[in-house]
Amino acid sequence: MQGQSLRFEAIGTQWQIELYDEITVDKFHKLRGLVEQRIDEFDRVYSRFRADSTVSEIAQTPGKYVFPSDATELIDLYRRLYALTDGAVTPLIGGMMSEAGYDSEYSFRPRPIQPVLKWEEVMSFDGGILTTNRAVQLDFGAAGKGYLVDLVAELLEAEGVYSYLINAGGDMRHRGSSPVRVGLEDPYNTKQAIGVFELSNESLCASAVNRRAWGEYHHIMNPKTGRSEDGVVATWVVAGSTALADILATALFFCEPHKLVEQFDFEYAIIRSNNQLIASPKFADAMFK
Repeated sequence: MQGQSLRFEAIGTQWQIELYDEITVDKFHKLRGLVEQRIDEFDRVYSRFRADSTVSEIAQTPGKYVFPSDATELIDLYRRLYALTDGAVTPLIGGMMSEAGYDSEYSFRPRPIQPVLKWEEVMSFDGGILTTNRAVQLDFGAAGKGYLVDLVAELLEAEGVYSYLINAGGDMRHRGSSPVRVGLEDPYNTKQAIGVFELSNESLCASAVNRRAWGEYHHIMNPKTGRSEDGVVATWVVAGSTALADILATALFFCEPHKLVEQFDFEYAIIRSNNQLIASPKFADAMFK
């Protein structure tokens, strides 16, 4: 079999995995089982929407928690962006998001917003162990889905599949000899595109205020103001890993791109709330004139 697709729903989003390599029927079914198992393993650690996850336990009880060996890269990435954005990108945003109504019950009923705690005051991570001195609601949404895409990609490659496109609700990772053309959704009209990016052996992630919005809030919360960030409407990032593209797409809501370009290799486009477009060269060329 060649050109097969895996399609399913997981972690609250639609997944589509295009397998370009030739594989047998048995291999196809094996891959599906391995992918679904890997996603569930990740979800049981990082989800704040299921009661049996490690993150949900941390929200109830302070202490020491052993994280998977692959957690170090993810948390180190958060630590770097936490410093670069002066605390705007933080896993500790989970409490504020829940208070705003984006809670485990999806109530979308806001409650009084409490200040977001500082990383160094409430938790530390060392040797795969996360230690907290109080109950804290964590949220790894800024990079978690992108990181999971990378983990699924590692699984595919370990099974001998090297040409693929993973699309998890718009977080994409491509590997293969033939690039794919990706439409860049207009944040003001989701039925239209404002450009087309040619993705080749890279990852692309986007973030926009029209996704997961309710009342006066959307999912990109500013821990300094207690409100959803309103200076940016949409961002797109292309980078070597999906985790990096994912977290930078969030960071660009809070941080000028030049500060991030000094630290990371990536392409970007930003639409500000005044409709100003700011884009690196590859994205500028991808936009419809």
